[in-house]
Amino acid sequence: MTTEKVAVVTGAGTGIGRAAALALNGDGFHVVLAGRRRELLEETAAMAPNAEARMVAVPTDIAVIEEIDALFGVVRAEFGRLDVLFNNAGGGAPRVPMEDLDVADWKRCVDVNLTGAFVCAQHAIRIMKAQTPKGGRIINNGSVSAHSPRPNTPAYTSTKHAITGLTKSISLDGRQHDIACSQLDIGNADTPLGERFKHGVPQANGQVAVEPVFDVAHCGSAVAYMAGLPLDTNVQFMTIMATKMPYIGRG
Repeated sequence: MTTEKVAVVTGAGTGIGRAAALALNGDGFHVVLAGRRRELLEETAAMAPNAEARMVAVPTDIAVIEEIDALFGVVRAEFGRLDVLFNNAGGGAPRVPMEDLDVADWKRCVDVNLTGAFVCAQHAIRIMKAQTPKGGRIINNGSVSAHSPRPNTPAYTSTKHAITGLTKSISLDGRQHDIACSQLDIGNADTPLGERFKHGVPQANGQVAVEPVFDVAHCGSAVAYMAGLPLDTNVQFMTIMATKMPYIGRG
């Protein structure tokens, strides 16, 4: 793969986003790193395995539409094209009974996980339709919560189920423009946010149990694999998870 291809990774400062950015860079992509904290984005950039492919840090709060607009303005100005968008940035809400969840917390989760991903996809589609050769690929981080909830997570679970609908809509509407869309559902990656799995998390039966995790680098490899496919081929959905995670048969 040449260094002529460009990717945007949201939530690129830590965890899954960082792993994906490094894997894409290793495969020769220029990568635009989006996230709220510049210092973490610059840490990711400093870890780049391929010095010939650029890593550009653009501090961005995905909950703020004007900042998303500015992010893709940088993409246009710096590179003039976009081949891959990894919609990875996300967040949760306080884990409380559904009836006790503050509507402001619900809206904040929706703004980041769903609206932010949608607006990023809009920008990506506009660039991909207009460029030569046209087309590209959008990869959405769905999470296994796109299929099965954890206790007291109505906002996060609802947004991740909605990401599946967004993925299917992009796949359908993008066909005529050579835009492919995939969803990567991740269960228990070993990240700073996933550290809690090692110490015990609530289960559906009311117990708290330790859950296994897996190396987050494999998430990056999965994203890079999807990104490296020709546009006439698509991984529509992929689940990557710790083998012994209590997901199949959860509850």
